[in-house]
This record gives sequence, C-alpha cells and structure tokens, in this order.
Amino acid sequence: MPMADERELLARSVSALIEGGPDGDAAAFDDLAMRVFAYQYEHNEPYRSFCDAAGASPETVGDWRDIPPYPTEAFKKEIVTSFPLSEAVMANITSGTTSPNQRGQIFRDDTGRRLILAANATMTRSYLFPDHERTGPLRLLLLTPGPDLAPTMGMAIGMEETRKRFGSADSAFLVGRTGVDVRRMVAMLRESEADGTPVAMIGATSAFVYFMKSCDKKGISFRLPPGSRLCDGGGYRGRFGEVSRADFYRMVEQTFGIPTAWCINTLGMAESATNYFDGTLRNAVLGRCGERHKPVPPWTRVVSVDPSTGRVLPSGEIGLLCFYDLANLPTVLAVQTDNLGWTDDRGGFEIIGRARVADGRVTLEPSSRSVGPLGDSKTFQLLEAYVNFSIKFKSMLVSSGSQKADYLEARREAGETDATLSCPTVVEELVAGAEDAEARARGEAALDAFQRLAADRAHDEPRDGS
Repeated sequence: MPMADERELLARSVSALIEGGPDGDAAAFDDLAMRVFAYQYEHNEPYRSFCDAAGASPETVGDWRDIPPYPTEAFKKEIVTSFPLSEAVMANITSGTTSPNQRGQIFRDDTGRRLILAANATMTRSYLFPDHERTGPLRLLLLTPGPDLAPTMGMAIGMEETRKRFGSADSAFLVGRTGVDVRRMVAMLRESEADGTPVAMIGATSAFVYFMKSCDKKGISFRLPPGSRLCDGGGYRGRFGEVSRADFYRMVEQTFGIPTAWCINTLGMAESATNYFDGTLRNAVLGRCGERHKPVPPWTRVVSVDPSTGRVLPSGEIGLLCFYDLANLPTVLAVQTDNLGWTDDRGGFEIIGRARVADGRVTLEPSSRSVGPLGDSKTFQLLEAYVNFSIKFKSMLVSSGSQKADYLEARREAGETDATLSCPTVVEELVAGAEDAEARARGEAALDAFQRLAADRAHDEPRDGS
C-alpha cells in the first residue's frame, strides 16, 4: 500500500476514536497502537534506529506497553517524522527539557495537523467548556502570546484555536511585544463584574500567582459571575516561592471569586499531540464526584516508569511519565518525558514537576524549575519575563545610565527611592494603576524604560547559529 494511503487509513481510525470523545470506547487502542508502531518503524528512520538499538521491532513487540518510548531530549538532535519532510505544514519548537539552550522542532503534515487540532478541540470542549452548549461563547482572557507574536509556540497556536471555537468577539490575548497588558486585564475583569458575563482566564500558573499576589498587596479583588473559570498551565514552583495547589486555589477564590472546582490545570507538550486537563470542572457540570486528576482519553495512554530500569510502575508510585498518543501519527506514538508524576487506578495521572538530575542521574525529587508552558530558549526569555513576571529572568536591573536615570527620576517624583527596575515592579504598578492614576503614571514610566532596555538587549542578542 502506498505510504500516503496507509497514513490516511490510520488517521481515519484515530479520528474515529477522537470523535467519540473522552467517554468513548477505548477498546480499539491496543490494536491501533500496534498498527501505528509498525507504520512509524517503517517510515521514521531515527525512530527505527532507536528501536533497533533497543531490540524492538513490529515482529518482536506484542503489546503497546512494550513499544519503545522516544525521549523528548532526542527530538532536539534529530528531525523525527513519519512522513516526507517536504509535506510538513506545521512546526512547533520543542518544550524546555533538561538542556534549555538546545532546541529542536516538531513537524507535522496536513494529516497530523488535523489530528492535533481535533484532539485538542475535543479535550478543550470536554474539560474547559463542558457547558458550551448552554453558555455559548465566553469572554476569554488569554495570558499568552497570540500566533502573530509566537507562530511556532504550541500554546499560542492552541489558544488561537480556543479563541475561535469558544471565545466571544471581545476575547483577547493579553501578551504583546511590550508584555502583559495588565490594565486591560483588570478592565475586562471589572467589565465582567458589571455586566454579568462569565470569563475564562487561561495562562501560565506562575503568571496567575504573581498577578494574584500583586492584587493582594494592593487590596484589589474581583467577584466574577458564576460560570467563570480559570485554566493554568505549568507547575507550582517558581521565583516567588513555592505555592501549593491548595494555596493556589485559595488565592484564586480570594482574588477572583472562582470556586476551586472551576479551576483546572493543563499539561501540553510539543512532542505529544494531546493536551490533558484536570477533570474537576467537567465533573462539576455533569454532577459527578471524584478527586482531582487528569483523565486520559481513549486515544492515549499514560504510564509512570522507573528512571533507573524503565520498568512500568504500579498506580500511585512516582516515576517519569511516558505518553502513548495515537494522534502522534506523523511523529512517534510513544514519548518519554522528564516530567515526574504518577498514574492512578482510574486510568488518569498527576504531574508534580520536572525530574531533577543529580550526579548525572535522574532523581525522584522534582527540580525547582517550573514545568513552564513557554520553554527556556533565549528567543522567549524576554517574553517569558513578562508572562511569568520575571520568574525566568529572576530580576532585570537597569545597567544603562540614561535608562536608569529615567526610571529613578519617575520614582523620585513619586517620593519613592526603590532603585530596582524589574518586571515585578512594573506589573505591581500597573495592577494598581488600573484603579489609581498615580500608580499608573509610575508603571508607565517604568514600562517605558524597561521596553527601551529590552529593545537594546534584543538588538545585542546573538542570532541562532552565530
């Protein structure tokens, strides 16, 4: 059978599973996983070499659990496609794993693009907007860049699809080239309080943490209409101290008036097609019970493995999470990550962070580095400084005399002596500035100086390959 015809037949079978939704029949997974593995072994040279080194082939593997998972780190060293690269229509930058300065790209053909968009439309509708038929489009506040700013970032591409499918006309991306538009965010939140329109806020965990801490310092809070929800992507460790899940949800309820069940965390990776969501909001809408976890849809499986032996661990034991995703048809079915977590007896899983490497060995203790949704490359450092409110940059001090003078003069006029120009300083002023003219003037003066510094740094940054 010609390669394209075989790929299309497999894609139709995968699409049928996706169309069945999260509660569909998963019985077809086992056989379909073996067919996808055989196809990828034949048409994906880097993966075939990897499998041969592991002593695995379609003739020797009899169960999907024995299909060799390809490490996320290896995507940075090879172009890993199961189709002719000339047919690529979509490229995403790899996620930030243990070597943040070395990046790769994940390519997908038109078939793969259809699968990834279908899988994530189904997951988003099911877990973030399970009440969509009743509510219709919601006002989306997206604390992420749009695809115009970050065309190769999976989060940006995914959020644009979410905006088009589930957002009202006044939905907005709140990250631009000058950073997070905090004033607009506050204004949109106040507008929803006034007109009773529920909002859906989506962004990096750490961005919400800093925003909420800034609001707490300034005595600002919101009481958003029932049906409002928050979806955060990333971990719970960062620059401003560790925040437990319980603390995070308490802060959300205190700052926005959104109940814990309507707060969900999501995990997405460039190397694997399907995004995973907490099931709490869907359970609340459908009247179901159950503790928080990330359910696994019928077209995927997740296992936790021992980092030393690769042995699949029983439910509840912490190990490295490995994802088997049929929507990965254009790349590799099985992806081994450096994310630590465990699976549960309901077929779902939880993530606790990235694995920490000590003395060249992976440990079961999470790294202090967040599982961030934007990656770690220099290209995104400035963007991430705003989105994560300086978590990656830690603090940005002005070194240029004229820029420092501009900012210090603005601070002196306000009767303040703080000499540190940092993204957190800017954001705190802008949060307060949404309702305080003097704070707004200080924030805008600081932002102006910060932008000029950023432009100078961007101009001086070496180009890729230089």
